[in-house]
Amino acid sequence: MNATWAQVENQYQRRADLVPNLIETVKGFAAQERDVLQNVVEARAKVGQMQLPDNILDNPAALQMFEQNQAALSSALSRLLVTVERYPDLKSNQNFLALQSQLEGTENRIAVARRDYIAAVRDYNTELRTIPGKWIAAIMYPEAEIKPTFTATAPNADQAPRVNFNSGS
Repeated sequence: MNATWAQVENQYQRRADLVPNLIETVKGFAAQERDVLQNVVEARAKVGQMQLPDNILDNPAALQMFEQNQAALSSALSRLLVTVERYPDLKSNQNFLALQSQLEGTENRIAVARRDYIAAVRDYNTELRTIPGKWIAAIMYPEAEIKPTFTATAPNADQAPRVNFNSGS
């Protein structure tokens, strides 16, 4: 389970590493979109500053805070990509297209890593709740506890971002 969690962290770090390059590319084309860019910068900073405790897998509050910060970054990135629709030159810029492709691939990797972690937690929790795993854990691993898993924490996480091609907001 720790290895699947490490993969989740790895993919989130990959995304965090891509964001500054994406911001710099967009800045050159969309200087007047400072608020959107600032939201992405702030969300990434929050993610980067968060110190994950070693026991995050046993700490539902820390896991939830981690997820909330990641959800805020996802939301800010979605708004940024919607904003980009207003800039035809940016949309066709090769640097931006490459970064956008990397970011999309990373978001897919995050989804796969989270899915794998959720499956590992489900298997672990099932083992702790069923016989003979329950008995074995009680004897050999009395400290073993049910692990928390991911939930959608972003507001309106079930809705796709709205794209508006009008020149106004």
